[in-house]
Amino acid sequence: MRTVPYPGLTRVTTLLLVLAGGTLTRADVAARCAELAEALRGHGRGVVVCDVSGVTRPDLVTVEALARLRLTASRFGWRLEVRGAGPDLRDLADLLGLAGALLQPGRQPEQREQAVDVEEVVERGDPAAGDPQHDQRPGQVP
Repeated sequence: MRTVPYPGLTRVTTLLLVLAGGTLTRADVAARCAELAEALRGHGRGVVVCDVSGVTRPDLVTVEALARLRLTASRFGWRLEVRGAGPDLRDLADLLGLAGALLQPGRQPEQREQAVDVEEVVERGDPAAGDPQHDQRPGQVP
């Protein structure tokens, strides 16, 4: 682990994780998650950079590995960023509906905007308003 400058932040501790080579098995995924948990245990927050540029034939286990590694990192207060994803991995993650969650850098909760001054207007006689005296649905008798 090392502490380096990071875009938008002053200093962030980073850990480089590389997924490459042969095909991952589900047992490999569990082992990689355990290794990541051990590496993160006792350290402050930071960013795990997962380089997948060496993954030549991504499959469902590859996507599962990224999802579980992201979950492991988040349990320790870390963020996982995937770098070097090829078109096959991007297409597969997109097909599974996980491209946004796995391959895009995530926004931190404190960066999300809160809804301010939201007011709901309910029309009289709207059944959703819960006023049975003004329920105008067919077959309803006040």
